[in-house]
Amino acid sequence: MPSKNLINKLAKLAVQVGVNVQKDQIVVVRASTETKEITREVVKEAYLAGAKEVVVQWSDDYVSHSHLFYQSIESLTNIPQWLVILYKDLVDKGACFISISSPVPGLNKDINPEKAQKSGIAMQKAIHFFREHMMANRSQWTIIAAPNTVWAKQVFPKLSDEDALEALWQAIFKASRVTESNDPVSEWDAHNKTLLAHNKVLNNYNFKQLHFKNSLGTDLIVELVKDHVWAGGGEHSSSGVYFNPNIPTEETFTMPYKWGTRGKVVATVPLNYQGKLVEDFWFEFKDGKVVDYGARKEKDAITNLLSTDEGSKYIGEIALISYDSPISNTKTLFLNTLFDENASCHMALGKAYPMNVKNGVNETLENLEKIGYNNSMSHTDFMFGSPDMEIIGTTQDGKEVKVFENGNFII
Repeated sequence: MPSKNLINKLAKLAVQVGVNVQKDQIVVVRASTETKEITREVVKEAYLAGAKEVVVQWSDDYVSHSHLFYQSIESLTNIPQWLVILYKDLVDKGACFISISSPVPGLNKDINPEKAQKSGIAMQKAIHFFREHMMANRSQWTIIAAPNTVWAKQVFPKLSDEDALEALWQAIFKASRVTESNDPVSEWDAHNKTLLAHNKVLNNYNFKQLHFKNSLGTDLIVELVKDHVWAGGGEHSSSGVYFNPNIPTEETFTMPYKWGTRGKVVATVPLNYQGKLVEDFWFEFKDGKVVDYGARKEKDAITNLLSTDEGSKYIGEIALISYDSPISNTKTLFLNTLFDENASCHMALGKAYPMNVKNGVNETLENLEKIGYNNSMSHTDFMFGSPDMEIIGTTQDGKEVKVFENGNFII
């Protein structure tokens, strides 16, 4: 186990910078049973920050696997009303949410894909109001991570169980800007200012589209919605509270025009989707929609993703990250989107963020969809950045500007 000091710093970072707990606010901690040590610290720090009540929602990937394996589809898709009432109550009371991720990659490789898909869709439909609430930043939310032995051994297969666990802890701390001697809160303040500067440059260019190319086969044009907004780093909730949704984060991202993506994109990092590890996959787009796709391993998982609903076949986010970045430079494949998405450029199939268009958080869903906002029950990120990625932006008046060269920002 790492030092108590490091665990406490990460917990404090989640509370103070991640969700920025307000006095007398309810805090919900969504944690895996693999993460009990840091969960206890997060609960304590939330109370010290002024929380009125801290609610811990425990989950266990192995128990979830048993549910999916043994229950019928009918049972899995029967979402209890008490759960819906619970989420409505938390939303109504303005709770903030801290998620502590600790995946077990590949655990669900023996699960019937139809079961995973239909149970996921049923849950999304039942608590759709909660997803709308969070993606519109009406409450603060954040995600951090803590390791487990199975995950650690997949990331560091040549190490012993104990050494792999310690190595993954240290990689998480480093990526999260937590060290024994630093003040992570002040470091994140400086980091947010850097990301905001990137956002400002991109917003000033007001690109009509971006053209991505590399030697792996990516040749993709992504049009952006009119009045799009580049964001990244800290965000403001509807009540004006500044918070950081992801720890770590290196991205600056915006909203694609739903029907404006065309060409081919080749993923550069495996995707852990519903417990299945998808490797060497690609998508072909026409008029914004995925029209063809392939994968060397677990293609069925991609099929399930794309059949979630109509919106899951279109993208809702495009994010730019220099290949020469802290997480990329660790040369570690985390097998966890929270980290791997911050190692290179990525996009998300599915739901867009309303904040990525001017006045979007105040618009109706109907008006958002009219301007090219993609609505979906899913939002799944995958990475396609590379050391030789070139990005050419085209401005509204047709001027071409090189945004990336050799995988990195040059503007």
